Amino acid sequence: MANLYRDTGVVLRVQKLGEADRIITFLTQRHGKLRAVAKGVRKTTSKFGARLEPFCHVDVQFYPGRTLDIITQVQTLDAFGVGIVKDYQRYTAACAIAETADRLTSEEGEPVLRLYMLVAGALKALSTGERDPSLLLDAFLMRAMAIAGWAPAVNECAKCGDPGPHRAFSVQAGGSCCPNCRPAGSSSPSQDTLALLSALLHGQWTVVDEIPHIARRDASGLVAAHLQWHLERQLRSLPLVERKAQPADG
Repeated sequence: MANLYRDTGVVLRVQKLGEADRIITFLTQRHGKLRAVAKGVRKTTSKFGARLEPFCHVDVQFYPGRTLDIITQVQTLDAFGVGIVKDYQRYTAACAIAETADRLTSEEGEPVLRLYMLVAGALKALSTGERDPSLLLDAFLMRAMAIAGWAPAVNECAKCGDPGPHRAFSVQAGGSCCPNCRPAGSSSPSQDTLALLSALLHGQWTVVDEIPHIARRDASGLVAAHLQWHLERQLRSLPLVERKAQPADG
């Protein structure tokens, strides 16, 4: 008989299966992305249905199956979803985080500890409501791209490495470009926008708080464009992210 095994994971996605079951996609601490079947979870009598909703952080026991493993036990570690689903801006940001993590882990069963920790930390921060969800999302996307090896160059030229900051930015070229390397069609983000991208990548929240709000929309656009260029597809959840109008800087 195959051995049971346990892991800690975040629920990324939930899909219906048959009349009462669901396929749950987890990002786990030791096994990376896992998809497993939760039997009877859609029944009102299910013992752990509420513990397998998106954004839940859980300890799970699995039984290896022929195609998909079977979930046999679930224990809630952090109910991040409680603080997320009640606020639409947090919810849409969390959906984009979960979809990005799902896209970045095409191989199931391959450990991705750094990404798991990043996802869990981002969802925890979203659940508290202490920071702007848009900024938390962009910080997550910048760091997730860094883990994948796709981080845009911000403080140096993406092509020749000449120290910046540089005023040109090209997604296709890999980020900021010096005047000599600037491709045709490059955008020209402000210095505040580039500073914001760098601060989000490095988790420098005191710097983020000092940058004028007007730079946030441009930074978000560059982050989204850079991510989707490397993924070679558009994230379904990203256009739905609610980005509230920012106050004018005085």
